[in-house]
Amino acid sequence: MKNALSQALQTRGYDTLTPVQLAVTQPELEGVDMLVSAQTGSGKTVGFGLAIAGSVLGEAEAFGPAAAPLALVIAPTRELALQVKREFVWLYGNTGAQIASTVGGMDMRDERRALDRGAHVVVATPGRLRDHIMRGSIDLSELKAVVLDEADEMLDLGFREDLEFILSEAPEERQTLLFSATVPTAIAKLAKSYQKDAVRVETVTEEKQHADITYEALNVAQRDAENAIINVLRFHEAPNTIIFGNTRAIVNRLTTRLSNRGFAVVALSGELSQSERTHALQAMRDGRARVCVATDVAARGIDLPKLDLVIHAELPNNHETLLHRSGRTGRAGRKGTSVLIVPPKARKKAERLLSWAKLSAQWAEAPSADAVLERDAERMLADPAWHEPIPESEASRVSMLAEAFTAEQLAAAYLRLYQKHHSAPEELSSSGASEPRAPREPFGPSVWFALAGGANAGAEPRRVLPAVCTAGGLNKTDIGAIRIGADESYIEIRQASVAGFMSALGEAMAVEGAKLSKLEKAPDLANLPKPAFKPREGGKPRFEKDRGKGPRGDKPRYDKPRGDKPAHAAPKSDKPKFDKPKGDRPQSDRPKRDAAWGEKPRYEKSKGAAPAKPKRPEESRPKGAVIEPKKPSARNNAANPSERMDAKGRKGKPGRASAGPEDGKPRWKAAGKKGPSTGMAPAKGKPTSKKNKARAAAAKATAKGGNAAPKRKG
Repeated sequence: MKNALSQALQTRGYDTLTPVQLAVTQPELEGVDMLVSAQTGSGKTVGFGLAIAGSVLGEAEAFGPAAAPLALVIAPTRELALQVKREFVWLYGNTGAQIASTVGGMDMRDERRALDRGAHVVVATPGRLRDHIMRGSIDLSELKAVVLDEADEMLDLGFREDLEFILSEAPEERQTLLFSATVPTAIAKLAKSYQKDAVRVETVTEEKQHADITYEALNVAQRDAENAIINVLRFHEAPNTIIFGNTRAIVNRLTTRLSNRGFAVVALSGELSQSERTHALQAMRDGRARVCVATDVAARGIDLPKLDLVIHAELPNNHETLLHRSGRTGRAGRKGTSVLIVPPKARKKAERLLSWAKLSAQWAEAPSADAVLERDAERMLADPAWHEPIPESEASRVSMLAEAFTAEQLAAAYLRLYQKHHSAPEELSSSGASEPRAPREPFGPSVWFALAGGANAGAEPRRVLPAVCTAGGLNKTDIGAIRIGADESYIEIRQASVAGFMSALGEAMAVEGAKLSKLEKAPDLANLPKPAFKPREGGKPRFEKDRGKGPRGDKPRYDKPRGDKPAHAAPKSDKPKFDKPKGDRPQSDRPKRDAAWGEKPRYEKSKGAAPAKPKRPEESRPKGAVIEPKKPSARNNAANPSERMDAKGRKGKPGRASAGPEDGKPRWKAAGKKGPSTGMAPAKGKPTSKKNKARAAAAKATAKGGNAAPKRKG
């Protein structure tokens, strides 16, 4: 290990290295490709920082002038990339390394200027790094080492194409490290394609769970899920807590609920900008916020120094996500608690996740309101302030309070003030859930017996079990498997109980009159003879394999003659329903169209002629009658156009006269203004164009009887 890195570790307080750090810094692995699997929070960042030191520094103890990057670290999320950058800053601080980052959500121009100035190590997210490569703002030709941190998460987020593009642009002669909590098939294929003779380094303990994390599974009623989260927060009173939800909607709802209850809470989800996410995490680090509600992707790579509690408000979809979530706590030797909120409908899912992750959880009920208050009392009495001496600056006020109030009054006032600064717990209803059943222990050594009478004699396990227990003085736990054959039943009895069992049966060796015999070895249960089916009362077999016409006798199921039907059934014709050729079908009663439309009606109705239409008043008026025109009403001659009415008695709109001429002049012509042939007056204040003047002249000539349009000049 380089001296500069050793000094940085000592300054940081590293007395011993973690297992993953020791594994990747072995001398024989220097410059070698590695596929490393390690638990979240096991010190992977420092581990691969030490692993690539030999490739990027060579024999030197410090870097030269910064130019094209020598090392590239790719992380799935912005928070994880920035965390890696912070770790590299102190780890490589004594080597003069220039560390740059390219992550989504940051100003790309600032990143480009930093790359132009030169960097020894670049920490990036896949999407933003690909943008820089395609724009030509980063040069990967001098790379000596490439690290893919949380490679499984990057593939889950859909970055496979970006990773393949980035790795194809990097030099072939390089050291490639893949760090992942799990190694699924996709990771193995990626390693095989872009690594050369990679060494598999596995530090994940498969037999036991993370020793620094305690798992609790809390049974809650469906309606009390959010109330249980409030009680868990109050019960633990952790310095920092992360609550995980599966969707942004759940994150927003929980954030609002906790904020209304007085918790200092921030949210992390994909809809926030990078500055908002950075401010939220900084609020958690400096103590302004104590609870963070986040989605899985948003919380990836978060490293909070005092994160002691993780709450799964919703269960994840796979056990890898459960491990990643819980891995936010229990880091660097600090103890942590991972709490699963389990409504009744999610009980089976929680058991499967814990089983797949090889975790053992303590199943219990969520903390009640009384349990939270009792825990408050314990914390209050454990406060060291009770045993500290009274300073002189407070002596006078302490004496004043002691003289003014009794001890009970002071205690009651202190208790009220203490509770005022804490959110009240919630009353929870009973979840109705019970402790999960323990897995059945192996039955152990046993002896098989054969009992005369099987399925053909009507034997069933529910009848054989009590009969054998009663006859042989056994408990049901002494009996293992019971298998019913065709003519015999087979019973497995614990070897320790066989002597007492045979002694109780005596020389008869019979159970309810059926002969019982001891077998030398276990029967071939897979090839037991199949029982014959009992005949029905009618003498016909229940299931005939060779029947040809149906299951109800010799005749087909639906072959009764038509005459056997009841009398009320309508007789059917012997002829098929549709057996007429198309040419024999009756033609429609609708008459054909004539060549001349007016000679024959298009449709004739047979049910009488239609009534004649009423005639107009003009048609019913006698010939020679004089029709007097109607006198215009005063309303139609009103001076105000808005008071005029049209023929239907509706008022005209202001500025627009009703339709129809009254005095021989078009109403749409304004007085004193004559527009072009369109009848529109020229716009006020705007000169008329030459084309419009020509059209107006042509219209005027036509009105006077002329039929020639004015000729154009030239």
